[in-house]
Amino acid sequence: MNWFVCALISLLGWGCADLFYKKGTDENDRYSHLRIAVWVGLVMGVSAVAMMLIPFDEELKTPMSPGALLDNAVKYSPASLFYIISMIIGYAGLRYMEVSIISPVQNASGGLSAVFMTVYFLIVGRLDSVADIFDPLTTIGTVLIVAGVIALAVVEQRLAREERRLDPPEKKYRFGALALIFPILYCLFDTLGTAADGIILDDEVGLGLGEIDVLILYGLTFLLAGLIAWVFLWIKEKKPYNPFAKSEMPKALAACCEEFGQVFYVFAMSRNPVLTAPIIASYCVVSVLLGHVFLKEKLKPAQYACILAVIAGIIVIGFTGD
Repeated sequence: MNWFVCALISLLGWGCADLFYKKGTDENDRYSHLRIAVWVGLVMGVSAVAMMLIPFDEELKTPMSPGALLDNAVKYSPASLFYIISMIIGYAGLRYMEVSIISPVQNASGGLSAVFMTVYFLIVGRLDSVADIFDPLTTIGTVLIVAGVIALAVVEQRLAREERRLDPPEKKYRFGALALIFPILYCLFDTLGTAADGIILDDEVGLGLGEIDVLILYGLTFLLAGLIAWVFLWIKEKKPYNPFAKSEMPKALAACCEEFGQVFYVFAMSRNPVLTAPIIASYCVVSVLLGHVFLKEKLKPAQYACILAVIAGIIVIGFTGD
C-alpha cells in the first residue's frame, strides 16, 4: 500500500475521530478532556501491547528487547510528548468551540510541519536550494492559512460581543477569540510533533525506528498519560472514573478512530513525510462535513469563509513538493 493511500485512510479515520470527540465532550465538565485522554491511552496501550506480541518482519523493526524498548522510547520521546500535549489541549478546546472551527485551525500544523521538515532536510543536505521551501504554492498556502486564522479570531470576537447582548447568552461564544488559543496551541505542538516524526521516520536521515516501533512507543507513552489522567481524576473527584459507562462510549469510538488513523499515518509518514503532513491535515474537511451533518453545527457565512481559507491553504501546500 503506497503512502498516498495510507494518508487518505488516515485522513478519514481522524475526521471521524473529531466527530466522536465532540460528541463525547461535556461542556459543563471541566475534566472532560482528561476523560477522553484516559480512553485514548487505553486503546493505544492495548494496541501497542498487541503489536509487541505479533512477529513482524525485520523491516518494521519489532519485537523489541527491553533494552531496545527503553532506548527507542528516549529517541521517540520528543514526538510523543509534543503529540500528547497537543491532543489534550485539543480535547479541552472542544468544550468551547464547534468542531467545524477547531479542526481546520488545528490542522494548519500540516503545512507548518512540512516547512519545518523541509528546513531540516535542507540542513542535512537533502535539498538542492532554499528556494524549494518558498515556492509559489507554499507561499500562497501559508498566506491563506495565516489570514484565515487571523480573520477567524476577529469573527469570533465579534460574535462574542453579539452573544453578550443576548438573553440568555449563547454559551458556545462566551470566550470569543480567546477560545482560539486551544486550536492554536494544538497547532504549534502538533507541528513540532509531526516534524519530529518526519525526521525520526525518514529512511535516510532518521533515527532508525520502524513503523511498528513508533506505534508501540507512542501507544505505551499515551497509556502512561492516560493512567496519570485516571489517577488525577480519582484524586480530584474522590472516586475512580469508570471509562466503561454507557455515557462514555463516544469517547471509546473516538479513541478507536484515532488509533486507526494513527496506524496509517505512521506508514505514510515513513515513506513521504513532507507531503504526507499537509495532506493528512486536510482531514479537517471531513471533520467540518461530519460536524455539519451529524452535530447540526450552523456557522455564520464569515466563519465559513475563514474556514475555507484555512482549508484551501492546507490543500494548496499539499500540492507542493516532489
